[in-house]
Amino acid sequence: MAAPLYNWRLLGEFMAAAGTVKVLSGGAMRTLMVEIVPLFESANETKVDTEFRLTSVLKKAIEEGAAFDVALLPRPELDELVKQGKIASDGTKDITRSAVGLAVRAGAPKPDIATVAAFKRALLAARSIAYSDGPSGAYIAALLERLGIASEMTPKTKLTSGPVAELVASGEAEIGMQQIVAILPVKGAELVGPLPGELQNVIIYAAGIATRAQEPVAAHAFIGFMTTPDARRLIRVKGMEPG
Repeated sequence: MAAPLYNWRLLGEFMAAAGTVKVLSGGAMRTLMVEIVPLFESANETKVDTEFRLTSVLKKAIEEGAAFDVALLPRPELDELVKQGKIASDGTKDITRSAVGLAVRAGAPKPDIATVAAFKRALLAARSIAYSDGPSGAYIAALLERLGIASEMTPKTKLTSGPVAELVASGEAEIGMQQIVAILPVKGAELVGPLPGELQNVIIYAAGIATRAQEPVAAHAFIGFMTTPDARRLIRVKGMEPG
């Protein structure tokens, strides 16, 4: 019998990929994940393949059958995927708590946002504002309605799918509002502070294991690693609180 023919390059790639944990993560977690992932890989000799996208895009991809081991998403979206049977009900864990903050261009005067009244005045006085079309942006849009200034803000509002602080740093928007974790890494922008407590929206990011995970053991290990002291320290450094 003739010897079987193998594509050794493809076989090598398959072997190299064996044991790799596929993680789908909301973009707000990027700055945290780029530091946690190498620590996990080093400690566990396991590779992690991370894909960052908007929450809405990832949720739709999972609903349509995307292959993954771990999803890191806001808790409401993760819970919906559990109900749909896409994520194991006993495989979820709160990882971070992320508050929304306000940013200005580096060196620019920082408005007073300590109270609801001061925050409202700052928004009305701004020539332009920016927020995302992600989870935090949906909250900001509703907040403007709640404050009764949505109509005044609409003509000077810019939406973005990327880091809001980049629009602030470039001068395209005078102030920007997004999760603090997404503001801090952007050069050229400075965090003024979190929104007033009465207006604050804390987004809980949770991790969940796919019901059809290819690497369930490694997936559990990865989620467990994100609750270790080293991971919790990094979470705080990135402007969040551990879940």
